[in-house]
Amino acid sequence: MTKHLTNGLTENLSQYNKGAENLGPRRFLLYCSFPMRAKSRRAGPASKKTMEASKIAHADLPTRYGRFTIFGFQGHGKKEEAVALVRGNLNGKTAPLVRVHSQCLTGDVLASLRCDCRSQLELSLKKIGQAPSGILLYLPQEGRGIGLMNKLRAYQLQDGGMDTVEANEKLGFAADAREYDFSAQVLKKLGAKRIRLLSNNPEKVRQLEDAGIQVVERVPCQPRVSKISRAYLKSKKRKMGHLLEGV
Repeated sequence: MTKHLTNGLTENLSQYNKGAENLGPRRFLLYCSFPMRAKSRRAGPASKKTMEASKIAHADLPTRYGRFTIFGFQGHGKKEEAVALVRGNLNGKTAPLVRVHSQCLTGDVLASLRCDCRSQLELSLKKIGQAPSGILLYLPQEGRGIGLMNKLRAYQLQDGGMDTVEANEKLGFAADAREYDFSAQVLKKLGAKRIRLLSNNPEKVRQLEDAGIQVVERVPCQPRVSKISRAYLKSKKRKMGHLLEGV
């Protein structure tokens, strides 16, 4: 089975890395392109089913990328909070362009070059601002779900020679501990059940679709690669199956 998927990937991967791709019969390649380290070694029993997201507040938010409406959402879990920047008619003929972005204090706020998070955030806001409609969903999933302090511990391990995946696993976490059930609940609450997703992560596509969101198109979200972040992105491509071109 593994050999079959690997051969299929080799023959088809280049087709996925050329601009935005429609998800058709070969959708399984997005999900199975590389083995994922899906579960944390600290994981216990399966988490309870995510409850419906509640809208807390909304307000006008003018930005340099255009005028948005900002919404705040909460669920019932500890990490079930999200901010959504929305523009345009989400129920129009064209599916809205959506970015589900995980918080990165070091990148988004402090302009760290260790990752490409800030560049992805800015690229996403620019593309959504130019699209007929779209959503930027911002989630408190620092360090791919391990939290800020553990992320800094992972940075320390990386300074000692580990890559981003090895560091997370050394601390007892999965390579990627994020879950997207709550994200799907927020999108449904906004009326966005069909989306074009700005992402390089096939696991994000899979989880959203499993939660009832139809991803009609995956749009690559790949800003310019810096010399400093190249090794980080290589690890995400090689070990986590992210679809990255030229890395």
